[in-house]
Amino acid sequence: MRFPQGLMQMRRYATAVTLRQFGHTHTQTQTQAITHARRGTEATVVRTLASSASPLPELTQISDNVQRGNYAQLNDKDVAHFEQLLGKNHVLTEDLEGYNICFLKRIRGNSKLVLKPGNTQEVAAILRYCNERRLAVVPQGGNTGLVGGSVPICDEIVLSMQRLNKVLSVDEVTGIAIVEAGCILENFDQRARDVGLTVPLDLGAKASCHIGGNVSTNAGGVRVVRYGNLHGSVLGVEAVLANGQVLDLMSNFKKDNTGYHMKHLFIGSEGTLGVVTKLAMLCPHVSKAVNVAFIGLNSFDDVLKTFVSAKRNLGEILSSCELIDELALNTALQQFKFLNSPISGYPFYMLIETSGSNGDHDEEKINQFISQGMERGEILDGTVSGEPGKVQEIWKIREMVPLGLIEKSFCFKYDISLPLRDFYNIVDVMRERCGPLATVVCGYGHLGDSNLHLNVSCEQFNDEIYKRVEPFVYEYTSQLKGSISAEHGIGFLKKDYLHYSKNPVAIQWMRDMKKMFDPNGILNPYKMLN
Repeated sequence: MRFPQGLMQMRRYATAVTLRQFGHTHTQTQTQAITHARRGTEATVVRTLASSASPLPELTQISDNVQRGNYAQLNDKDVAHFEQLLGKNHVLTEDLEGYNICFLKRIRGNSKLVLKPGNTQEVAAILRYCNERRLAVVPQGGNTGLVGGSVPICDEIVLSMQRLNKVLSVDEVTGIAIVEAGCILENFDQRARDVGLTVPLDLGAKASCHIGGNVSTNAGGVRVVRYGNLHGSVLGVEAVLANGQVLDLMSNFKKDNTGYHMKHLFIGSEGTLGVVTKLAMLCPHVSKAVNVAFIGLNSFDDVLKTFVSAKRNLGEILSSCELIDELALNTALQQFKFLNSPISGYPFYMLIETSGSNGDHDEEKINQFISQGMERGEILDGTVSGEPGKVQEIWKIREMVPLGLIEKSFCFKYDISLPLRDFYNIVDVMRERCGPLATVVCGYGHLGDSNLHLNVSCEQFNDEIYKRVEPFVYEYTSQLKGSISAEHGIGFLKKDYLHYSKNPVAIQWMRDMKKMFDPNGILNPYKMLN
């Protein structure tokens, strides 16, 4: 449908390939091998800066020295044991850089060993041995996380879940899928779509991330407004505890009211309580009709009014509601010339998606929604389409925004939940607070579930701007009773700030729970809890 200013229409692009390229092969910004300072038992956090003047980025680093825990040192006898258990092909001692460096290139560990078990029993045997030897272990999926939760901090053994990659079953009648933790999200979704279902989770990194990692971090994504988070979609899990015991919490029912729902302990606990090896997930049916609107607005007040209107008038077919501010969009367009925005020149943009079973009905509803918004002056311009290729193009814009901000500059990235009425205020506050020290301060995110991605970019990392943003961002969020981590988790980078979202009593109970499940503290140490 064409709206007053003559707009193009557009659907969804799987840009996880681009994410993978940025993380590993860097088609546009090449990454040189990261050097790091490591002395004795201290770990170093490395922050990198991509320089536009050079094909290889310069490096800027600060050191967050972490004293190594009281763990045993890996020796040749340990390696020989694992080779006998898994076979030499699945025990890696060389070329481990990709397992040691986090996606954002801010952390580099010093692991000397990567283990690749092929089933739950091998995971159990590994953890049983490591627990007895007091060898620290970090579980790792696709390593696409943004808080350093899946890489070693010191010399922990990397437990790669890559070989546990099978979709075991998908039942088109019940909608229940059983899948191993190392299955790539996109592969899982494709298998579900083969029988008319879809995975109720969609991320930009879906071509690389593992479903087990998604569950372990309680990943959110762009469809939480429709399907809720993983605590509701995951029916059960199988997890291996630190002592090697296999905890079978699998279930094939939405209703299973038999005592404590222990599965929830492993959803979002980031591998600190146990290693998820298998899960059962309820998959909804694929929608027959998908429409996407991309609209321009003049103020955040108009954004809120439009969001309320979307919930009221689109109701049961509303499947996504995203916000992008002008600076975030313009940065992406400048960095990636292949992007084409259907509209430009507005302070705010919203991407609104509907998914339903009746194409004519859904198209009529979304067109009427936009027309009414324009009549009220809340929507200044917009386009809508149900044509798959065009819908992909609109989604591609949204998915490239995060990459645009880190393409040629250093970027402080914050994933926070805030009350909707105060959702965008922090962006204005940070612009004033950072002043000329920042090149770009912008915000985008999942408006539908109050999740803002705040970004503060600068030419290169420096202590002055670092002190302007942290811990201020977390203090500000805490004062509004928000969350310092909406969907990315705590990992290593946010562990010092957990107290801004959890009170001391809650944190102590978390410590007690960790001690009970993992008395020797071998599972993903240095993460989440200080």
